[in-house]
Amino acid sequence: MEALNPLAILALNHLIEGEAWAQTRLVAHSGAQVLIDSGLFVFRLGIDERGLFHAGDKALEPDVTITLPSDLPARLLFNRDTLFSSVKLGGSADIAESLAFVLRNLHWDAEADLAQLLGDIPARRLARLAQTMAASIQDAVGRVAENFSEYALEESGMLAASRDVAAFGSAVLGLRDDVARLEKRISRL
Repeated sequence: MEALNPLAILALNHLIEGEAWAQTRLVAHSGAQVLIDSGLFVFRLGIDERGLFHAGDKALEPDVTITLPSDLPARLLFNRDTLFSSVKLGGSADIAESLAFVLRNLHWDAEADLAQLLGDIPARRLARLAQTMAASIQDAVGRVAENFSEYALEESGMLAASRDVAAFGSAVLGLRDDVARLEKRISRL
C-alpha cells in the first residue's frame, strides 16, 4: 500500500491548491506530522510551509492520528454525512480541528479538471453523465438493500419484524402480570 502514498498526496494537494482557504489554514501547522489509519492502509503525511502535504517521516511521532472507520467504503457510497462523525482524531487538538475542517470542506471540481483535458462541452456532458450514473447506482443499491431486508423480515423468517418483537414483549409483560396476580392469590390461601 506504500505505492498509494504518492497518489494520495498528489490528489490531496490538487484539491488543496484549488481552495486557497485550505492552504491558508494548513500553513499555520507547517512541519506537523499526520498519520491516517484505515486498517487497510496507513498514510504518513507532513504539512509543508506552503500548506501542502508531503510524505511523512516515519521516524517522527505523528502530531495527529486520524483513524478511519472500517466501513469507510460503505459510508462513502451511502451516507457521507456520517463518515466524518465516525472518524477518530487523536493528538494536537488545534491541528486535528484544522485538518478535520479542511478535509470535510474540500470539494473536487471534476468538471473543471475534465474541461482542461477535453474542453468545456464534453466535460459538462461527462460530469452530468457521471452524476446521473452515481445517483442511479446509489438508488439501485438502496433498492436492493430494501428488498433484501423485506425478504429477511417477511419471507424467509431470518429476522423478526419489529411489530412481532413488540407483540412478544407485550405478551411477556402480560404473562408477568398474570403470574404476579396468581402469586398473590396463592399467598392469600
